[in-house]
Amino acid sequence: MSISTKTGRTGYNRFLLIVAGLGGLLYGVDVGIIAGALPYLEATSGLSAGQLSFIVAAVLLGSVISTLFAGMLADWMGRKKMMSLSGILFVISIPMIALAHGYGPLVFGRLLQGISAGLIGVVVPLYLAECLGAANRGKGTGIFQWLLTLGIVAAAIIGLYFSHRVDEVAKLGNADNLFAFKDTAWRSIFWVSLPPGILFVIGSFMVAESPRWLFRGGKKDAARAALLRSRTDEQAENELREMEETVAAEKNKSTGARVRESLLHRKYVIPFVLACVILACNQATGVNSIIGYNATILIQAGLSDSQAHLGYVILTLVNFLVTIGAVMLVDRKGRKFLLSFGSAGIIVSLLCVGTLFHKTEQQRVDVKDAVQAMAATNQTLTLAFNRESKDKLLVSAGAAGAAISNRPTSLILIYSYGDFRAATSVVRSDDATAKPVEITRSSCVPANKVVAFFSNPFANLDAARTAPLKIENALVTPVPDTHNGWLTAIFLFVFMAFFAVGPGVCVWLALSELMPTRIRSNGMSIALLVNQAVSTTIAATFLPTVGKYGYSTMFFVFAGCTVVYFITAAFFLPETKGKTLEEIEEHFEGGGKL
Repeated sequence: MSISTKTGRTGYNRFLLIVAGLGGLLYGVDVGIIAGALPYLEATSGLSAGQLSFIVAAVLLGSVISTLFAGMLADWMGRKKMMSLSGILFVISIPMIALAHGYGPLVFGRLLQGISAGLIGVVVPLYLAECLGAANRGKGTGIFQWLLTLGIVAAAIIGLYFSHRVDEVAKLGNADNLFAFKDTAWRSIFWVSLPPGILFVIGSFMVAESPRWLFRGGKKDAARAALLRSRTDEQAENELREMEETVAAEKNKSTGARVRESLLHRKYVIPFVLACVILACNQATGVNSIIGYNATILIQAGLSDSQAHLGYVILTLVNFLVTIGAVMLVDRKGRKFLLSFGSAGIIVSLLCVGTLFHKTEQQRVDVKDAVQAMAATNQTLTLAFNRESKDKLLVSAGAAGAAISNRPTSLILIYSYGDFRAATSVVRSDDATAKPVEITRSSCVPANKVVAFFSNPFANLDAARTAPLKIENALVTPVPDTHNGWLTAIFLFVFMAFFAVGPGVCVWLALSELMPTRIRSNGMSIALLVNQAVSTTIAATFLPTVGKYGYSTMFFVFAGCTVVYFITAAFFLPETKGKTLEEIEEHFEGGGKL
């Protein structure tokens, strides 16, 4: 083998990793970009709160739709074409949004972004699993996850930069200039995310098609050529032979037997169930809720507002930095070890956070009746929570309220209109700068049936539009000291580190490696839908559970779910490090050891 040939293969493998990373970057940007743009879009677009909420939710809708069909389309069109299509949809969505003047183009552009994200989430890990050699497969999928976290961080930094620019313009005191700059700001935030999309599209045209998809389509020579771009001649021939043996074994069975096998045979059922359990448990760690409600959690734990937001920044940086280390470890230590190690650390950290909250929440009181009496006749509520109003509310709680009346407290309201629930931000009685708590119907009830379905698929939207305001919980909790707050923050940082080093990186690998070639694309789509269903369920039950039972209960539940994760990883998941996809498939057939 010549040096130039070896160098070419090394360069191509690195190029594959770059393309994978760009896919992850786009996925992260899709998720995070709206947060920075929304305040300026809200200030300048003239859209209602309902319309803005649907613009935010449109990405989720597009992602669910495309995830459902991504596997089928990848089997029909090929992995490479689907990657190109996902990148093109993202690129088209940016000018459609950034140049939009009206509700329709904004919604359509955001739907395209969601469709792009759904396709990327399925197709890029699928493509990497089928194209990278066994020695690099973990690194490739790890880089996808790493740059996904970078995409979220980048979106936050872009939003932060424009917020500072807006503040500078605001200080000049010219309202027209401020309005114009806010309009420019949200459009510019979307424009900045365009270059990674263009690079991903260019890269997707330059990579080879998946050799396993080509072989399944009867294109053996094309499959060999694709393998040779990243493997030695010997490695390519070995993998081709394994593909031939796998397909020949399937063809030797009768047609009827093959149909039954696709649904019931152990080599399909066991890896499919394992992948679904891992995807479900990945969400059941509570990671999305811990990230989404991080500032609120830390304020309740004892930190000030500014300290809590600093804690959130540290949390995202821990996620990003530890993922770098996980990328280096995944092909050395293996998937089974990292998932077991990561889930074990998650259990310990969640139990520690739950215990810290339990000590405080034993003293909290619910003053919902007193707050309900403050509701206006138009079913809204405005409440300034300070030392005076705190004392009045605590009087209604009797002896339990009197026990904490001489301490700083926090207040959070869980409320509903019909079947839809929401929660206010946490406010503290010792924060003189805190804005009054405000509750309106538009802050809780979705604007249309599409958003309502994703908020609560069993809710009656029409009834909620006329239902009275119900204060389900008005929780006054003594605020622990700052030491308790930072201790809670540290355990959450530990949680994030263990998640990043284990589930964060390995979940994409488990999804793509475990599935046999024959069902990989459709199986991945179904498993990701399971993932999204669990995520939606947790989002729907988080606030009611916290309101009724406290954060401690929620963290203990997350820890319990993670025990299932640990058992699955430690005792049922095979180690797939350094194994070809055919060797993994043979293991589940019962004819091979890993």
